[in-house]
Amino acid sequence: MKIFLFLAAMMSASVALAEPPIPKKEGIESRGYTWNAQEGEKIKALKLKGDKVKGEEIYEICSACHLASGAGRPDGTFPRLAGQHASVLIKQMADIRAGLRDNPSMYSFAIMLANPQEIADVSAYIESQCIPPSNGKYEGSDAAVRITQGKTLYEKQCLKCHGKNGEGDRKQLYPAVAGQHYKYLLRQAIEIREGHRRNANLEMLRAIKTYNDDMLSAVSAYQASLKMPGVICKNKK
Repeated sequence: MKIFLFLAAMMSASVALAEPPIPKKEGIESRGYTWNAQEGEKIKALKLKGDKVKGEEIYEICSACHLASGAGRPDGTFPRLAGQHASVLIKQMADIRAGLRDNPSMYSFAIMLANPQEIADVSAYIESQCIPPSNGKYEGSDAAVRITQGKTLYEKQCLKCHGKNGEGDRKQLYPAVAGQHYKYLLRQAIEIREGHRRNANLEMLRAIKTYNDDMLSAVSAYQASLKMPGVICKNKK
C-alpha cells in the first residue's frame, strides 16, 4: 500500500492533464462566504475520529513535499505541518478539494484521498507528529528590531484569534502560527491581504488590509520566532 501511494504521488504531475478541471467556489469576497463554515465533507471529517496508524500510511503521498517529519521547507515553498491542529488541516484539505482555496499542486494530491475518513486519518497523524526543532526564520541584520515591531503588531491584530503564543484554536479552526517558516507566513499574509487566498478569514483580511509589506514581514518574523507548542522531536531536523 505504501509503495502504491508513493508511486501515485510521484506520477501525479504527469497525470495532471488528465484530471478534471479544478473546481472554483466563491470565497472571501462573496457575501455568502463563511470562513469556518462546516459543511459538506468538511463537517463529516471534523466529526470523525482520525486513525493515526492509517493516517501515517496515507501521509506517504504528502512526505515528498512536506518531508517525512512534517517539517516542510525553510524556504517557504511548503509549510511545516507537524503538530498543526487536525481541524485546521481538515479545513484546508477540504477547501482545496472543493475549490475554495487555490493550490493546484496540492489539489493533485488532495483529491487522491478517498473520503472524509481518510482526510480525518491523515490529519490526526500529522497533528500527532513531534515538532521539528528548527524552522525558517527572518535572517535580516535588523531581526531583533523587526521581531519587536512584529510583536506589537501581532498583539494588536492577531492575538485575538491566533492566541498569545501563536498556538491557534482548534475549535475555531484558527491555525497555530508559532514556529511556522517565515517565508511561508509572509507569502500567505500577502496573498490574504491581496484577496488571493479565497478561503481566508474575512476578519483577518480586514485586520491586515492596511499593512504594507514591511509590516507583514515584521509580523511574520515574530510568529516564526515563537515556539510551537507540542513535543519537540529528538535528533530530528
